[in-house]
Amino acid sequence: MTAADPTAWWVWPTVLFLVTTMLGIVTVVGGLGGGTIFVPLVSGFFPFHLDFVRAAGLMVALSGALSAGPDLLKKNLADLRLALPVALVTSASAIVGAKIGLALPTQPLQIALGGIVIAIMFVTLFARRADFPEVSAGDRLSRALGITGVYHEASLGRLVEWRVHRTWAALALFVLIGLMAGMFGIGAGWANVPVLNLVMGAPLKVAAGTSVFLLATTDTAAAWVYFHEGAVLPMIVVPSVMGMMIGARIGVRVLAVARPRSIRVVVVGVLLFAGVRLFLKGLGLWN
Repeated sequence: MTAADPTAWWVWPTVLFLVTTMLGIVTVVGGLGGGTIFVPLVSGFFPFHLDFVRAAGLMVALSGALSAGPDLLKKNLADLRLALPVALVTSASAIVGAKIGLALPTQPLQIALGGIVIAIMFVTLFARRADFPEVSAGDRLSRALGITGVYHEASLGRLVEWRVHRTWAALALFVLIGLMAGMFGIGAGWANVPVLNLVMGAPLKVAAGTSVFLLATTDTAAAWVYFHEGAVLPMIVVPSVMGMMIGARIGVRVLAVARPRSIRVVVVGVLLFAGVRLFLKGLGLWN
């Protein structure tokens, strides 16, 4: 907010709480992480500096991941052997990305973030999924690290064994994912799942569960950089996290009766609108 802004101090946090509650509902049903849609929307339409919004976006994604992580591990839907090498790579690159993001001017970051959000929109709209990829044998690195597992698939009524391959290629992609997560504060669930599922060959549920677990490590590493630089502003973070957590709980109930495909169309529309808004705002064409 600017010093000349005549709006009472409590108005924007209240509006932010209401908006993030709605975002929490939509993102759960639409299958996106909260930070992915939070940062472009809030930075595009709220009078907050981009650094504060990116820090809050990381805290939003982190809080959701921490709340879901233990249950995913208990159900074997998040695998530690799969997550740990990826977490090491993404956490280190997220720290570098956060430092780069804080050092760069706001305008180029807004332009780049707008482009990234539009790209995420296309990934969300067109990315395919493979429930049970066929991996005949793991590669040398995955075998050395013992990355394999088994979980109970309720829809099939049996145990599903899985293994992964193309580990080196995936780790290289996760370096880029970590850089983007730290630089833009958008979390990385939108990118984690396709790489784990389509590149490495993990079952879709394991990929999604491990992705949530990864957010807890990646976003923690990046969030500490923003916290150290004084970019974690409670007036933005507290209503955002509260709204997202309440909205996510409502969204779980809505998911049982809503049509996810219809909600996904709404999410794609919001991403496109927010991405174009950020891109034009960075160019100085829509302030």
